Amino acid sequence: MTSTQSSQSSQPKISHNMAAVNGRKQTFWVPEIASYFVAGGAAGAASRTVVSPLERLKIIQQVQPQTSDGQYKGVWRSLVRMWKEEGFKGFMRGNGINCLRIVPYSAVQFTTYEQLKKWFTAYGTKELDTPKRLASGALAGITSVCATYPLDLVRSRLSIATATIPLQPKQALPSSSVMTVSGAKQALASAYHTSSGSLDQTVSKRAELTMVGMTLKVMREEGGVPGLYRGLVTTAVGVAPYVGINFATYEALRGVMTPPGKNNVVRKLACGALAGSISQTLTYPFDVLRRKMQVTGMVNGGLGYHYNGAFDALRSIIRTEGLRGLYRGLWPNLLKVAPSIATSFFTYELVKELLVTP
Repeated sequence: MTSTQSSQSSQPKISHNMAAVNGRKQTFWVPEIASYFVAGGAAGAASRTVVSPLERLKIIQQVQPQTSDGQYKGVWRSLVRMWKEEGFKGFMRGNGINCLRIVPYSAVQFTTYEQLKKWFTAYGTKELDTPKRLASGALAGITSVCATYPLDLVRSRLSIATATIPLQPKQALPSSSVMTVSGAKQALASAYHTSSGSLDQTVSKRAELTMVGMTLKVMREEGGVPGLYRGLVTTAVGVAPYVGINFATYEALRGVMTPPGKNNVVRKLACGALAGSISQTLTYPFDVLRRKMQVTGMVNGGLGYHYNGAFDALRSIIRTEGLRGLYRGLWPNLLKVAPSIATSFFTYELVKELLVTP
């Protein structure tokens, strides 16, 4: 065969290969990414709604002051108190904004993770090992946090806005605070709706207990748009290892617990529950710091603390509460994280399979 004949015979093969590549790109960039995005959003909404009462209780316990009376103590007792004071709405308080946040957050996170896995493995030509899974998860977590952080901050504010958290006495305030107890009550009045037993009267405007109202309040009182990003760095630093460990642990457990022929619902849920519990426990102090930073502008003086950055918050918590202060709210968080992550991964895989199956 001559070189001309060889060249001519190879042209159809090249054209065929290019067509196949173009076909894969077209399929990759449209339906596949869309399936990641939709499945990720559905997974986030389902997982957060299932554990909404425990999520709110965790936030309250993280930010409440260390006073002897009026605290939310114990998971069951606190949930009963929440039900008596606010009913079913109390359980779901902040869940609307949480779902509004978690849908794009989870969608971006899962989509970014899937894309990074392909990028790190050069689209299947290299092995996806544990370090690459950790890196993919960490970068996916940072991306999703930066994309949806203002919604997370507003959700945190709404979650605690109606809790009957008591004021600390004047002597309990740190030396850096210049507010009196009466001033603290006035500041708290603009942010909280409490029962008549904890304050003399209802002190919060109903308009501020909505997503838009709380967003405008933060912007008005805390420096405009930058106020919506309070604690972003701390959150990103905490979320990166959490998401990385979460994804890496889940895929490692799935390889062990769901071998061919044993890929049932219970095993899938167990993988997600274990992965979430492990990753959350290892990175929980970052979550406490994140909540403290998110609400410090809202409760300055009212709950007795104000921090000038994440390191100041860390030093203050360890100094006043010890290392235990970094794990406040861990128990209700562990109770919620297992069903939450299990629901998230299971819903993601289920919806993705439904979308990509012909």
